[in-house]
Amino acid sequence: MDGPGARLVAAAAAAPEVVDGLGRRLVLRRMTMLDKLRLFKAAGPVLAQNVPWMGIALLACSVVAIDEVPVPPPASEAQIEGLVRRLGDAGIAAVAAVLDVAPRAVDVDAAKN
Repeated sequence: MDGPGARLVAAAAAAPEVVDGLGRRLVLRRMTMLDKLRLFKAAGPVLAQNVPWMGIALLACSVVAIDEVPVPPPASEAQIEGLVRRLGDAGIAAVAAVLDVAPRAVDVDAAKN
């Protein structure tokens, strides 16, 4: 069977999961461009340009379930901050480790034209 339902089930099965330092099981997914666009809108024009704030918000918004309870995408600054508060340091660190978002060294020679 190949339809929208089958694709959703397959995507859910492939979603990365991580257990954070508090023992919570977090289900993640990489955000699409549309997800990011909606996050920028929810953050507002000032916070959308605040790189450290948006970095943490992007990590938090990659969580789609905590202990099998769905997490709806936030639609406002308060909801984003509420999700960050809920995840805390342990949750954000676990998400960052799985999504491998640590800055990487740039190979200057490879980047030359």
